[in-house]
Amino acid sequence: MALSVIIILYVFIGLMSAAETVFISKKLFSPPVEQTFFAFWLIIIAGFYLAFTAYFGNEGAWRFEIGGVIAFAVLALMGVRVPSALIIGYLLHGLWDVFHEVHSHAGNLFSIHQLTEVPLAYGFFCATYDWFVAAYFYTRRGEWHAARVARI
Repeated sequence: MALSVIIILYVFIGLMSAAETVFISKKLFSPPVEQTFFAFWLIIIAGFYLAFTAYFGNEGAWRFEIGGVIAFAVLALMGVRVPSALIIGYLLHGLWDVFHEVHSHAGNLFSIHQLTEVPLAYGFFCATYDWFVAAYFYTRRGEWHAARVARI
């Protein structure tokens, strides 16, 4: 029961955080700057896994986690120009979060020992955030594309 309450709370916090980020970014930034902001934000949130690797002291996870950060950085940099790359990046990062959550708290179901641990319910929070903003990007992709084309 307590775990269910924690998960619901973290999902709610993820929704509210994403809604606030979307609201503020839309008010503060022009469409191309907003797209760039979210691209670099993907790199930052992917980098959290390196902090978790250091914090939890899982020396065997460094290579796998650095590879993940590099993959998300590539998608993010592509996403500066191509909105669909940003959508894909955030959708995949949400899966990355759930994958880590299950691995950390449901046992090593995947037989992968190179994954770092994450704090309880972090994966639920982050996946909710990622998937919410990915849906938002889907609604903004036309405007982002039009703004980029108009600048050329």
